[in-house]
Order: sequence, then structure tokens, then C-alpha cells
Amino acid sequence: MPQNQPADGRWAEFRSQMPIARTWAYFDHAAVAPLSSPAQDVVLEWCQQACWQGGAAWPQWADRVEAIRGLVARLINASAEEIAFVHNTTAGISLVAEGLAWQPGDNLVTLDNEFPSNVYPWMNLRDRGVETRRVPVADGRVDPDAILARCDDRTRLIAVSWVGFASGWRLNVADLVARAHERGVLVLLDAIQGLGVFPLDVAQTQVDFLAADGHKWMLGPEGAGVFYVRRAHLDRLRPLGVGWNSVVHAHDFHRIALDLRPTAERYEGGSRNMVGILALGASLELLTRMGLSHDKSPVAQRVLEVTDLACQRLEEVGARVVTHREGDHRSGIVVFDVPGRDPAELRRACQAEQVMLSCRAGRLRISPHAYTNDEDVARLIDVIQRR
Repeated sequence: MPQNQPADGRWAEFRSQMPIARTWAYFDHAAVAPLSSPAQDVVLEWCQQACWQGGAAWPQWADRVEAIRGLVARLINASAEEIAFVHNTTAGISLVAEGLAWQPGDNLVTLDNEFPSNVYPWMNLRDRGVETRRVPVADGRVDPDAILARCDDRTRLIAVSWVGFASGWRLNVADLVARAHERGVLVLLDAIQGLGVFPLDVAQTQVDFLAADGHKWMLGPEGAGVFYVRRAHLDRLRPLGVGWNSVVHAHDFHRIALDLRPTAERYEGGSRNMVGILALGASLELLTRMGLSHDKSPVAQRVLEVTDLACQRLEEVGARVVTHREGDHRSGIVVFDVPGRDPAELRRACQAEQVMLSCRAGRLRISPHAYTNDEDVARLIDVIQRR
């Protein structure tokens, strides 16, 4: 795409690469995103190769996976050696939960409105004497002071979401990490609701660990996600799921020696979800062509424009926007309700007319992407008004 292409042309091009846009007004990227055309093409090509070539195509797939590892690294300004592919966000979080050398009396701090995958792995440490401290979140706003106030000299880790799945609040990552590190506390970022839209520079923010599945804002399929571990922490995490691919001599199956790879690939113990990673890479290439990088994101600007418009239109028809839309805390998630209307019933009505959104905790949630346009917003508003 030419660098001087107008912004509206950019988003029209993006929209043309999303087959879902031909029939649906899709406002559910915070749940399960549709695949892009490039991802679809890669899956079909892989299927053809798997059927007609079998293992003969495997080296080609493996080379492509390594190229995608580099793409993910560039997207967050990391080294490829700090990136592992995982099946989902839960798997990445669990690498930290089960890999750190916890001691009885240690604690970690998280939020009381986190997605379950960023709670249960920590609660599961209770039998090792590790306390999970859940900080209340008042009215959807995350208060870093409240998080830090719960830390003490036995706090090993803060585990938080970049964007709240049920609130839409976007965290100032750099500020929290800097203040945590002043106290000697590590930070794990659940980035699934931000990565693919907002820029993140892990070298600048100094995030210690990051996990994100690709099936939301990165427009990939389920079962293909990414895990980042700062190089300095590689030896702090006991590797889990160790297998043939964890060692430096991975393809020498007759040599048995536990010489772990000096990279995050040590966490990829066995066969990977090749087709899922290939499809994820195709969508990430599309997003980078749309301008997404670690230090800037026209994609984010467009998502915020669409969500701002949606909020305005929702309020005009009597809906109550619950998500706080304050400056850099805005995200691609907007939570709202319609007084006197049952949210589950309204969601069913929308879906019946091919307008896709979610219902969370008794409220409606929309999460448009940068290819969403004014006509999609109009379709959403029309259903709400008529139903």
C-alpha cells in the first residue's frame, strides 16, 4: 500500500481483506475474531500441501514459523529469541505461574475483574503457600496506586491485563512496570485485548512477561498465541512441557541430553500448531501493512474513532455507556446497556440480523476493529432502535 494513500483508502483496503464484512456488522473482536483473507489463503494452502505433500512440506512450514516469530518480535520490539508460540493466553500465563521458584509466604497481586485465565493459575499456587491478592476495581477504573499498595516485601509478581475484557479500561503499562520494578516486583501482562491494535514496546516499558492468544485483535485462529519472556528471565522460569523441541539438538532424536535451548523456544516442547501459526502470521502481516508497529498504530487511532462514534450514537438512542472513555485509557471495547431491555435478548436480536456483539456480566459489549465502518455502526443502532 502506498505510504501516501488516504486514511479512508487504507481502511477500505483493510475491509476488503475481511470477508466477514460482506455480510456481518462484526463487533465482537474481543471474543472470537473472524479470519482475514490472507489467513484463509494460508490455511487453504497448508491444507493442500498437507494432503498432497505431507511431511515433505514440513521444512517449508518450519521456516515460515521462524519468520513469523521474527514478525511478532518486531511488533513488540523484542528479540526473536524472547518469543515462544503457545496454544493460548492461559498456556503463557501458566508458564510463569508454574515456572517461577515460589516460596511459602510469597504473594502476587492481580485485579478482581481479571479474566479467569489470569486468576486461576495463581490461585492454583495456594497449596505451595503462595497468596493471590486481588485488588478491587472501582467502577471499572484500574488504580495503579491500589495495586502497589497491596505489594510488600514478599510480593514476587503483578499480573494484570493491558485492557480489561469486561470494562474496556486500558492500562498505562510503562508507568505500572516502572513503579513495580522500583519495588523489585516482576510484571506479567495479559495482552490479549490490546495486541493487534495498540503499540507496545517491551524494551521501553520493560515488561517481564507477556501472553496473548491470536484469535482476537490479531485476527488469527484459536490455538495459536504468543508468549514473551525477557531474555534476562529465561533461567528464572523452570521449563514446563519439556520435549524434543526444547533442546539445542532438537532433531537429533538419538542423542539424549537435557541441553535446553538458550531461547524462549525451550517452552515449545513438542509439535506446534503449524497451520494456526501460519494463519496468525498472515493476519499480522496484514495489520503491519495497515501501519501497526511497536511505536505507532494508525490501527489504534481508527479503532478509537469507530468506538467514539459508536458511543455517541448509542447515547443518542438512549443507551447508557458504562465504559469510561478517558484519554489513553480508551480501548476497542465498549460496554453499555439499554434501560428497560434485556441484554441477552437484545444480543439475540442483533445476531439474527447479522450484527455480532457479546453479553458480559449482564451488559452488552461491542469491540469493533479498524475495518469497521460507519455503515456497521448504523446497522447496530438500527437494530437497537427497532427491537
